Amino acid sequence: MTKLTKTLRGLASLVRNPWLLNHVLATDDAMWQQRSLAHTVRWQTGEHGLPVAALAPLLPAAGETVQPFAFREGGSLPTDLALLRALARAIPGCRYFEIGTWRGESAANVAEVAASVHTLNLSAAELRALGLSERYINLHGFFSRPLPNVTHLTGDSATFPMHELGHFDLLFIDGDHRYEAVRTDTRRVFEHLVGPATTVVWHDASRQPGQPRWEVLAGILDGIPAAAPGHLMQVENTLCAIYTPSPLPTDLPEPLADPMPAFRVTVQVLP
Repeated sequence: MTKLTKTLRGLASLVRNPWLLNHVLATDDAMWQQRSLAHTVRWQTGEHGLPVAALAPLLPAAGETVQPFAFREGGSLPTDLALLRALARAIPGCRYFEIGTWRGESAANVAEVAASVHTLNLSAAELRALGLSERYINLHGFFSRPLPNVTHLTGDSATFPMHELGHFDLLFIDGDHRYEAVRTDTRRVFEHLVGPATTVVWHDASRQPGQPRWEVLAGILDGIPAAAPGHLMQVENTLCAIYTPSPLPTDLPEPLADPMPAFRVTVQVLP
């Protein structure tokens, strides 16, 4: 039986029995979990993911206001953006770089508190070649395009000449979330953009806060150089993993921990 025949038969089985997809996904997730657990000694990865750092101590004492925020599909959680803003705010003259622009929410949020923002995304032509609609393409950078301290770069993060950009203070990796892309993005930013004091944040390292997305974690763990001297952890109440040059207090992940601290959320429409 050819590989094509096997593939077609497998797809036909999924069409007839959609419940089989859950089995396929669970098996796939278990494979990525096992790959991640190979890094237990170096990064203390356990069955519930990386060690967990609390979000609250990273925020300003007065809290953090997230704006703009669209409440639309494919975006970040408010806590993800609050984390980025807080990290950038704490670095004087912060130089920020991200992979994955989408509507420009993360770039626009960080631009309020950072000196400069660089955001990299596939070009319109590359997105068009993937069969994506013009409307979808035109939404990229919706919030960030008008901002004077945001530089919009275009290209494939796997081949873009990052070595020409220098080191950044804060990096946010939020591009393609498949294993190979995460591994490649991670490896390349550490080769070209990470300096001794750089903090790196990965989005969608969890499916929900406290629920690891093992394929992304495997890509992160396989992409970080073995000699990287910093510390890797999940950030509680977010979908993010974070690499910091200095250690942060961490706890073991506990999926059924009390939901504390709690946060106050104010929803207000921007003018």
